[in-house]
Amino acid sequence: MSETASISTGIAQRYASAVFDIAKEGAKIKAIEADLDALQAAMSDSDDFRNLIQSPIYTRSEQGDAIAALAKKMKISPTMTNTLALMASKRRLFVLPQLIKTLREAIAEDKGEVTAEVTSAKALTKAQSDKLAKSLKASTGKTVTLEATVDDSLIGGLIVKVGSKMIDTSIRSKLNSLQNVMKEVG
Repeated sequence: MSETASISTGIAQRYASAVFDIAKEGAKIKAIEADLDALQAAMSDSDDFRNLIQSPIYTRSEQGDAIAALAKKMKISPTMTNTLALMASKRRLFVLPQLIKTLREAIAEDKGEVTAEVTSAKALTKAQSDKLAKSLKASTGKTVTLEATVDDSLIGGLIVKVGSKMIDTSIRSKLNSLQNVMKEVG
């Protein structure tokens, strides 16, 4: 991991920990989850929002004013609004994507849930997703939420990541393995 990425992650973890503790103490976890959904959607949909949080050309006050206006418009909870304002004043808005990810992980852990990253060659059907989630729940003992992505280069099969464990049953992986064995023979 690069030094910049680890610094960003460390900053995000401190903010996420504080927000989580405040939300848990005030029984406002649901509100924070809704805030995270709104912020994630804004980052996905708006180039202007991404530029605001990542670009160094905006001053602290410009970022603070913009965040305050957006938080009001998006109906963000007071806890998250104050956190975003603090991040803007400290020039830390660039860690917002890591903050969202870290906060989601903390909330999921508190609920006894785990997220599995699933990459497949084709989009999974509802039945396939349910069956995979049920199978992963049986092996982990926790409720599993799937984050599914599609990668055509896999040819077939799945790559499933749960925590630090990874299961790669993709055709691409098997072909690469076979290719390496063939090189050793020849």
